Amino acid sequence: MTLGTTVTTIAVAFFVSAIVGVIIIPLLRRLKFGQSIREEGPQAHMKKAGTPTMGGLIFLISITISTLALSYINDSLTTHTIVLLIVLLGFGFIGFLDDFIIIIAKRNLGLTSLQKLIGQIVIATVAFFLLKLGPFETTVTIPFTAIGLDLGVFYVAFLIFWLVGFSNAVNLTDGLDGLVGGTSTIAFATFGVFALVYEQNDIALFAFVVAGAMLGFLLFNIKPAKVFMGDTGSLALGGVLAMMSVLIKQELLLLVIGIVFVVETLSVIIQVISFKLTGKRVFKMSPIHHHFELSGWSEWKVVVVFWGVALLAALVPVFLEVM
Repeated sequence: MTLGTTVTTIAVAFFVSAIVGVIIIPLLRRLKFGQSIREEGPQAHMKKAGTPTMGGLIFLISITISTLALSYINDSLTTHTIVLLIVLLGFGFIGFLDDFIIIIAKRNLGLTSLQKLIGQIVIATVAFFLLKLGPFETTVTIPFTAIGLDLGVFYVAFLIFWLVGFSNAVNLTDGLDGLVGGTSTIAFATFGVFALVYEQNDIALFAFVVAGAMLGFLLFNIKPAKVFMGDTGSLALGGVLAMMSVLIKQELLLLVIGIVFVVETLSVIIQVISFKLTGKRVFKMSPIHHHFELSGWSEWKVVVVFWGVALLAALVPVFLEVM
């Protein structure tokens, strides 16, 4: 992909996302698909109740249309592209069901954790076997080294863990206006750069499509958000981001590029373990973005700082790769 093609790809996905958003948000309002807010969450969030959710449909539609159209035009519709779309839409469908049940039941509980886990495992397994139809490396390598471990038949277990883990990590991060929209844009754009370096143009195209679609979604999602992505969007983004790291064979690099998602998840784990063992909480509230809110930071400040952390974490591996 040339620089011009990259810019065009981002622009197309951006405008498609913006157009779809203008159409879908009023529809979500008419259907009264409003967000339920957790009573135990920050009280400042209670005023967000009723804001349309399931906004992930905006970028899922944009990504699908833009990817298929641009892949056809550039003759780059490959097995990898299809796998990425299957993971995106599969995890998105699980999130859609979760959001839909929450809306219909008028409570902040949708699918059970087990139901979501089973669905995620099925989709990850399907993706693995699709990849195995062609040549596929089962080695996990430490970034920027020659050190690797061939997992062989156990790679499928790793793949399931990776996709499910990051899908839920992004879902946990989605708690503030624009937080996941911005951090995921940075992460996908970064993997797009790596895909270009490795001459994997099909994956690069998909990555930049997602980045463009997320920028378009941010038009409606930055504070004050006109729509929330819901589990429809967050589960899909996390799953396909992990799948992308697998396809460019830089799985562990996601721990750096997705550092915000990792820290958010660790904060929840630490909070739960600490409370169960000692009865005390390490953070005022988890995930950690709520801790900063309750410490006096404005929502916008938390989001911007987390965007900055995500950007710095992304620039370091890009600099190392280029150098």
